[in-house]
Amino acid sequence: MEIILYLSVALIAIAFAVLVVFISRTLKSLQQTLTNVAGTVDGLEKQLDGVTKETTELLHKTNRLAEDVQHKSESLNSLFQSVREIGDSISNVSHSVKTVSGRIAREGERQSEKVSQVVQWSNAAMDIWEKWKRKNNKMDGTTDPINRGGR
Repeated sequence: MEIILYLSVALIAIAFAVLVVFISRTLKSLQQTLTNVAGTVDGLEKQLDGVTKETTELLHKTNRLAEDVQHKSESLNSLFQSVREIGDSISNVSHSVKTVSGRIAREGERQSEKVSQVVQWSNAAMDIWEKWKRKNNKMDGTTDPINRGGR
């Protein structure tokens, strides 16, 4: 029974030694992994610093661009105001032209009757004048009203 006890202790010692070897290998592997992780973290930190600088520069450029757009937008506001005023002026001129055209058309219609009467009176006066000339020509004995003196 003593031999079983010694064998058990020996077996426990061997198992403990194997366990220590495997734990040692695992810790060594873990140390190597942690070293790699530390290197990766250092690399990421450097990249993050670069990205942070680029992001800061990009933010500054974006702010300058936004200010420029704001300034140009304010400049365009005065241009659009001027264009609106020009449109209003053109609208007023168009309205005035329409009003004047309407007045001229109405006045033309009103005056057309007078013109028609003047033309009728002129035609009547010319008829009377020709009749009077014919009558005078018959009395003088000539038929050509233009050539009365060349008998």
